[in-house]
Amino acid sequence: MKILVVEDQQRLGQFLRQGLSECAYTVCWVGTCREARDALAETNYDVIILDLSLPDGDDLHLLSEWRRAGFNEAVLILSARDTVEDRIKGLDIGADDYLPKPFSFDELLAHVRSLLRRQSTVKQTVITHRCVRLDLLGHTVKLKEQTVDLTSREFALLEIFMQNAGRTLTRSYISERIWPGLSDTNLLDVYMSRLRNKLEPGLGGPLFKTLRGVGYQLV
Repeated sequence: MKILVVEDQQRLGQFLRQGLSECAYTVCWVGTCREARDALAETNYDVIILDLSLPDGDDLHLLSEWRRAGFNEAVLILSARDTVEDRIKGLDIGADDYLPKPFSFDELLAHVRSLLRRQSTVKQTVITHRCVRLDLLGHTVKLKEQTVDLTSREFALLEIFMQNAGRTLTRSYISERIWPGLSDTNLLDVYMSRLRNKLEPGLGGPLFKTLRGVGYQLV
C-alpha cells in the first residue's frame, strides 16, 4: 500500500515516514503543495496524509483541485485547527477523514487502516471516461455502447490511462507496467497508435495527448 505524506515540519515528516515504513507501507514524503502536485501526477496512492499548514499555498485549495481533477485517493487531514467549522470545511471540500494535532501514532494508524478498508470496499470495477467504458471484471471495452476489440496488452494500457485520467504518465512509468524488464519504449508508440486508431475515430477527436519527450495524458 502506498501513502503520500504531505507535511512541511521536518521532524513530524520524518517521524511519519519512518513509522509508516516500519508498518510495511510504501511512503513518499513531500513538504510543499508543488511537490505534492508532482507526486500525485506521477503515480497513484492509496492514502494521502495532508497537513493544513504548508508554506507555499492553500492546502484546502490543493485538495479541492485534486477532487475537481477526478483524483479519488483517500485523504486524511492533519491539522492543529480543531474547531467544528474547520473539520466540516475540510470534509466538505473532499477530505475523507480529519485528525487533529497532537495525535498518537497508533491513532493515526487506525485512521489509515479504516480508510484502506473503505477504499477496498468501493474499488471500481467499471471505469468510464467520456464515452469509453472499461469493465475490469468482464475485461471488455465499449465506446458509445459498441464493443471495441482490444488485445490483452491494449486493454492493460487503456486501464492505466483510465485509472489516471488527467495525469501525465511518463513513458518509463507506462512501459515498466506493461512490459516490465524491457527497455524498448518504441513498443509504447506502436500500442498508442493502435489504441488511437481503435478509439479516437468513434469519439470524433483526440483521446490521448502526447507530451513530447515526457509521455502521454488521457484527455
